[in-house]
Amino acid sequence: MQTLAQWDGGPGPWILFFPLIWAAVVVGAVTLLRRTAGRGRRGPWGPADVSRPAGDSPLAVLGRRFASGEIDEDEYWRRLSVLDEQFGRRGGAA
Repeated sequence: MQTLAQWDGGPGPWILFFPLIWAAVVVGAVTLLRRTAGRGRRGPWGPADVSRPAGDSPLAVLGRRFASGEIDEDEYWRRLSVLDEQFGRRGGAA
């Protein structure tokens, strides 16, 4: 009986690895597309909330709110003095 994976003059047993090679190519292409097309997204569910990135200091948030016009100058200076009282002296004393 002649089989596709025969040794005597046929393609040999390595022909059985062609489906595995094609599967690896397809998986690699899908992975590459997901990584490059998904830039700017966090996770597979869509864009993350970028209003306040993790690790922002309270001063950076206050400055961003002042720059965007959410608070006026008087409110900015009042909140800045409160933050300075709470965080400034601890940082200087430590």
